[in-house]
Amino acid sequence: GVQYALNSRKLNFTFLAARPTDGVFQVDVWRDLDINVFYGALTGQAGTGTSAAEWRAFGIGYRDYRDGVLKTDNRSAAARSADHERINIGTFGGHYLRTAQTSQGAVDLLLWGALQTGSWGTLDHRAGAFAAEAGWQPKGLKRVAPWFRGGYNYGSGDRNPTDTRHGTFFQLLPTPRIYARVPFFNMMNNGDAFGEVILRPSGKFNIRTDVHLLRLASNDDLWYVGGGAFQPGTFGFVGRPSNGHTGLATLYDVSGDYRVNGYASFTVYYGFAAGRPVTEAIYPARGDASLGYAELTLRF
Repeated sequence: GVQYALNSRKLNFTFLAARPTDGVFQVDVWRDLDINVFYGALTGQAGTGTSAAEWRAFGIGYRDYRDGVLKTDNRSAAARSADHERINIGTFGGHYLRTAQTSQGAVDLLLWGALQTGSWGTLDHRAGAFAAEAGWQPKGLKRVAPWFRGGYNYGSGDRNPTDTRHGTFFQLLPTPRIYARVPFFNMMNNGDAFGEVILRPSGKFNIRTDVHLLRLASNDDLWYVGGGAFQPGTFGFVGRPSNGHTGLATLYDVSGDYRVNGYASFTVYYGFAAGRPVTEAIYPARGDASLGYAELTLRF
């Protein structure tokens, strides 16, 4: 692809046009997929000193022209198999970030939202998503330098599998693990209420723990998992039935990161997802899941 950026004193304009290539576990990764992505954004900075802010307005065009790929949505298998039309989606939104130094410590705010329009094969596509987060870094606890954060992320779901409209927010080409460290969920038909605590005993060591309460936005839609297109014949997202439920799981996790020096760092992580009605209906014997790992990173 190609990217162009233009900077002024407090404004940035960025434009991107690209075609994704095969990825994930594909060995031949230079082959490009029949997908076009266009992105444009205007970002501005505001405030100085003890209060700083950033705003952004953006637009994304996504065109999936792959032939023979079965779309993942909540329609019947027969209806999906008969739909050979392409995906054409425009996503328009923005964000607002602010940090402020107060007498009780630093406070931060994040607001983000997006609306989608276009076509999902033979269906009209209308969907949306938003995120609202806030954080506080209290003074007087310098030994651990805590940062308390919380918020709610939402991606719409489809409420009628038999009408002419597709209402599931489509996450395009995400990297789920940034936000879902046990990546069994994303922002498609999902609501995520979370709390987070970060402790920073030193500049080299930090501890982070999260709790995520996960629910489906619509019990008429699917539980979606995936990170987008990565090969010609696979859609990139899979969906499991909700069985009429919305409760997905409660995720508890903790991690520790230690930076040995400028070239090496070490991470340990453990996450446990306590199943709720959606997962328990699919896995009646045991609807829970866990993931743990240790990771050494060397930079050259």
